[in-house]
Amino acid sequence: MTDLDQLTQSLARNLKHWRTERGYTLDALAARAGVSRGMIIQIEQARTNPSVGTTVKIADALGVSITTLLDYEQGPQVRIVPPDEAVRLWSTGAGSYTTLLVGAEAPGPFEMWDWRLMPGDRSASDPHPPGTVELIHVRSGTLTLVVDGEEYTVAAGVSATFEAKVAHGYRNDGTDPVEMTMSVSIPLGR
Repeated sequence: MTDLDQLTQSLARNLKHWRTERGYTLDALAARAGVSRGMIIQIEQARTNPSVGTTVKIADALGVSITTLLDYEQGPQVRIVPPDEAVRLWSTGAGSYTTLLVGAEAPGPFEMWDWRLMPGDRSASDPHPPGTVELIHVRSGTLTLVVDGEEYTVAAGVSATFEAKVAHGYRNDGTDPVEMTMSVSIPLGR
């Protein structure tokens, strides 16, 4: 079984688990997430691997992190995630990518991501639930952070934080790859 097959199976199992746990019908979850009922069915039957945006919308609608949606079985208080078990969720042919390094649920979903944006690449994000905060630390290159249409330059060694309840995105307008670490904190009771 390939990594993509494992991801698809895990997402199918966990989506059904969390939808049932929350008491949502297919129609109710589809309405909350802003995706079609057919998409929810396809994901639960492991017949599709949804986009990152769709996965984020579903996780937000369920009130869980992407980490939890991909693997809800919790072990001991300490969870070690080796590099080969981190989940790559987005990539481009140019070499840009995002990797979910680790996530937690206390006091609300909290995630840490590894990002690489190659020159000329960009990634846009829909608004997250109110109270969601993103923290970014650029390790190399210069990031153009766009929050609610306003652009901010974040150079190597610089950190930034913002409330992610508005449309936002990340862009590499430079000639060197941008490498950054991002943490996302999502409030309980979304």
